Amino acid sequence: MARVALVTGGTRGIGAAISKALKAAGYKVAANYGGNDAAAEKFKGETDIPVYKWDVSSFEACSEGIKKVEAELGPIDVLINNAGITRDTAFHKMTLEQWSAVINTNLGSLFNMTRPIIEGMRARKFGRIINISSINGQKGQFGQVNYSAAKAGDIGFTKALALETAKAGITVNVICPGYINTEMVQAVPKDVLEKSILPLIPVGRLGEPEEIARTVVFLAADEAGAITGSTLSVNGGQYMA
Repeated sequence: MARVALVTGGTRGIGAAISKALKAAGYKVAANYGGNDAAAEKFKGETDIPVYKWDVSSFEACSEGIKKVEAELGPIDVLINNAGITRDTAFHKMTLEQWSAVINTNLGSLFNMTRPIIEGMRARKFGRIINISSINGQKGQFGQVNYSAAKAGDIGFTKALALETAKAGITVNVICPGYINTEMVQAVPKDVLEKSILPLIPVGRLGEPEEIARTVVFLAADEAGAITGSTLSVNGGQYMA
């Protein structure tokens, strides 16, 4: 029987690539999304992957959404915590709302999504939890104190939970993408991209969403059971940790 995988933020960008790659690898995939109904319906039509709308910053919404996914597809074996937002500004101008929104969505969601699922994984003696952090959680970034703090927290969450769940057959790993060729990066002015960003990347190009997705599929496999608590950097050599 195919394993069930749930991807948060799974209908656009990196999340969409992850959802598609997991389906191609034989998983039954559920893609969560937060707000863009049109993009989600387009994704569903193109991929035949079921989509589920809820706010990952709400524990209650996550619990209810997970119940619906499991009722329709079965117990969740693989959880990809990918959903994230930005509210960039220099810290001395940052509002409490900008801080809280990013912390609650990018870090709080790991608790909100993982807590309702972890007991089932423990009972079945199998689970794969893969968190999507960022290069900026490793090195920091100007104007992203909130985002960098949350993404660094994702790494700490991963390491601690990996220790707690290793004997239960559950692995927990984190991927830190660098600059990836998504809509967000494509919106950067071409001259800024070519003069200020690409020169910092030793491989000389942006990463592709599919490269993150292949890393997820690798970590999600039954055969990856000895890999846990690891941080995988996929950033073209821009930051080596």
